[in-house]
Amino acid sequence: MSTECSTGKLEFQPLGARRLEGRFDGGHITSDAGLVLAREVARQMGLFKKLAGCFVDHRNASFVKHQLDELLAQRVLGIVAGYEDLNDHDRLRKDPLVAAAVGKTDVLAPLASPSTLNRLEHGTESAASDRYRRIVCTEEDVANLLVDLAIERFDKQPEEIWLDFDATDDVIHGKQEGRFFHGYYGAYCYLPLYVFWGDFPLVARLRTANQDGAAGALEELKRIVDRIRLRWPDVSIRVRADSGFARDALFDWCENNGVDYVIGMAKNKRLQAMIEDELVAAKDQTKTTGKPTRIFKDLEYRTRKSWSRSRRVVAKAEQLVGKANPRFVVTTLGAEQFDARVVYEELYSIRGDMENRIKEQQLGLFADRTSAATMRANQIRLWFSTFAYVVITELRRRALQGTELAQAQAWTIRVRLIKLGAVVKQSVRRVYLSMSTSFPMASVFATALKRLRPDAPLPTGA
Repeated sequence: MSTECSTGKLEFQPLGARRLEGRFDGGHITSDAGLVLAREVARQMGLFKKLAGCFVDHRNASFVKHQLDELLAQRVLGIVAGYEDLNDHDRLRKDPLVAAAVGKTDVLAPLASPSTLNRLEHGTESAASDRYRRIVCTEEDVANLLVDLAIERFDKQPEEIWLDFDATDDVIHGKQEGRFFHGYYGAYCYLPLYVFWGDFPLVARLRTANQDGAAGALEELKRIVDRIRLRWPDVSIRVRADSGFARDALFDWCENNGVDYVIGMAKNKRLQAMIEDELVAAKDQTKTTGKPTRIFKDLEYRTRKSWSRSRRVVAKAEQLVGKANPRFVVTTLGAEQFDARVVYEELYSIRGDMENRIKEQQLGLFADRTSAATMRANQIRLWFSTFAYVVITELRRRALQGTELAQAQAWTIRVRLIKLGAVVKQSVRRVYLSMSTSFPMASVFATALKRLRPDAPLPTGA
């Protein structure tokens, strides 16, 4: 029996007396009309022009059909729309709406092919003479651009800046460069370092998994603080991280450079002995009430060898139903202004939201699609995902505040707002989108577009 599929007339189960038929003959129809909103956000930010400035293009300009900023827009906006693979652009390059989002004046002309887009990831200065590797990423410039974009959100100095550090696993399944087995995660993986300022990503640094989880964190912190203080020399900056970043060198640098920190500490016998009475009291209270109990205590603590000085440690003596759950946080914040409960519950515990941001980027914007052969190429892929996340973050902030999608995750925004069917028509004078009459998010879409008009006021801050 033949298994070939025909793309001619398609016949379905009838609707009563009516036959149900179809053909792939609708013309220029897109399923991603909501990408025009992402385009408006990116144009407002000047995102792809700025990102293009972080690459060196050694191509012969007289033969270039697709400009560098257009290639970057096609790649990043493809991720926003849910197309993580370069192979997706075999079809996507013929979508006139994607061409409009990229900024092409002729939306019916094909966009760049996957092989052309692939050049964004593999160029090196040593190989710039190779016709397939003439687009070279300047990694330092890309890293600094993320910080600069975050600063540009503010028209005046913020009261304080919280920098959230975290590491996560990026499981790999091939023989990529930098492949190591990580015992904690039980898999071959990379160990990327992330830094967020609120929901805005400042760092997405790919690292091998055969090193300390805090490796490179101090260098990234120095770079970020330097760039922020170029704009606001006296702004209050605070670092927040889990116990994986409790390193004396990081503490010392913060203390010597006017940066506060609230960082988790791994529990040990000495620390637990210092809150023994509180743990007993919490256990007794839980027995009486049947509910978890928390008692907080301030400690002065210094390790026997690794710390250069004594520091304030906030202890949480917690008794859950059935087990004790002591936790510790080291901080520079003074007890006279921030008592122990405030430090733990109102400042440190917020750190968990960053884990949601990492999860959103990995699951919704394919930050773990690091299947290229080299670390350099995979780092660039991670950055493409990060800039896609920037677009989503700024779409929420600039256009969706007060709507039902104001706090929506990236995948929800994609399904509810980006995945919009439309017929695309092009004439000499205009490109016209005839969008679905039954689109449930039509009012949200119109509101977002109004807020993204060039003359609309921008929101301030994060």
